[in-house]
Order: sequence, then C-alpha cells, then structure tokens
Amino acid sequence: MEMPRNERSPENPQILVVGQDGTALGGGGDEGSREIPVTEQVEQPAKVMRIGSMIKQLLEEVRAAPLDEASRVRLKEIHASSVKELEDGLAPELVEELERLSLPFTDEVVPSDAELRIAQAQLVGWLEGLFHGIQTTLFAQQMAARAQLEQMRRALPPGMSPEGDDEHMGGRSGGPYL
Repeated sequence: MEMPRNERSPENPQILVVGQDGTALGGGGDEGSREIPVTEQVEQPAKVMRIGSMIKQLLEEVRAAPLDEASRVRLKEIHASSVKELEDGLAPELVEELERLSLPFTDEVVPSDAELRIAQAQLVGWLEGLFHGIQTTLFAQQMAARAQLEQMRRALPPGMSPEGDDEHMGGRSGGPYL
C-alpha cells in the first residue's frame, strides 16, 4: 500500500520553510491550518536555555575526561532526563522532531564514551540549530516591522511625519550642535 505524499512518517518527514513573520510558508501539507511561528514553538524558553547550557557544559566535560563505567551510567541517565525535560518546554512539533533525532540508549548496555559524546554533541547541535532558528525568526520579524513602519510613515501626508514636527519648532532642525 502506498502512503500519500502529505502524510508524515519517518520516510516522509515534514519540512518547514519559515517566512519573515516566523510562520511556515509551505511544505507542511496542511494548507488550511494555521502555522505556528518558530518562536512560539518553544513554550518555556528559559528552561530550554538552561538545559541547553547544561548539556553543552556536560559535552565539554565528557570530551575532557575519560569516563569510568559508573560515570557513563550516570551520564546516560542525565542525557535521558535532559531530553525529557526539554520535551516539557517544547511544542509537540519540536518534541516529535527531537524524538526522531535522539535515539534512546538501551537499558541493558552501558554506552561507550564515544556513544555518549556523539549523543551529547547531537543534542547540543540540535539545540543550537533551534536557537539560531529563533534568532533568525526574531530578526526577520524586526526587519518586517521596520519595513511596515517605514511604509506607514511614507503614507502619511506631508507635515504629519515625525520629521515634519521639527519644522513646527521655529524652523530649526536638530543636529550635533546647537
């Protein structure tokens, strides 16, 4: 049986293209539904930032020191609880993406140093991508707001713009010197 193209699955992941206002422009398959801006997909940004900083610091520590079996078991637990805590601060769309990308460790086997480093680095990379996406969206929103404000200023009749207010104050224009 062939799966429809617009269905999401591991073989057919959803790709979002984000516009200037932070909303998805297409590729989602649900044309009629309202898309959520990336900035609103992080429901608890402070929590996500704290956990992200902790995970990044842990990665640096794991790279710097050799790990014995007890520390690898502990780091495996920290990794699992960090992913769980991150999921609590994210919208369902981002939780699904995180779950697809971060495969859990098996209960029976203690992961090696390399496996732990890879898992931590992958999580740090995903979080940095998320933060860059948020920053890009905020920048695009600021630029769109500036453009809209400038367009509104140009639409004002002569003498109504903020620059025109200086002319009503004795004909003087502001400058670096009085």
